[in-house]
Amino acid sequence: MPIGPVTMFAIYIVVWWVVLFAILPLGTSSETHEPPTDGRQWGAPEAPNLKKKFITTTWVALIVWAGVMGLVYIGWMPLPDLAPPVP
Repeated sequence: MPIGPVTMFAIYIVVWWVVLFAILPLGTSSETHEPPTDGRQWGAPEAPNLKKKFITTTWVALIVWAGVMGLVYIGWMPLPDLAPPVP
């Protein structure tokens, strides 16, 4: 089943966001800290390392996306044909 590049990109974007929300809590500690005095929230991490997490998310999502595309191409996870039938 051929898949267009737009569909592949859309699947990658969905996978990227799912992986991002799985990676965001990694590396944060649940230690009790002093109450913030500069207006920050209590649960905000000291160093969120967002650039590192975005880079990690990108390559992990690429691996997951390749696995999903492999499953689609071998037929274990078929995508529905949404195109209208040609008369």
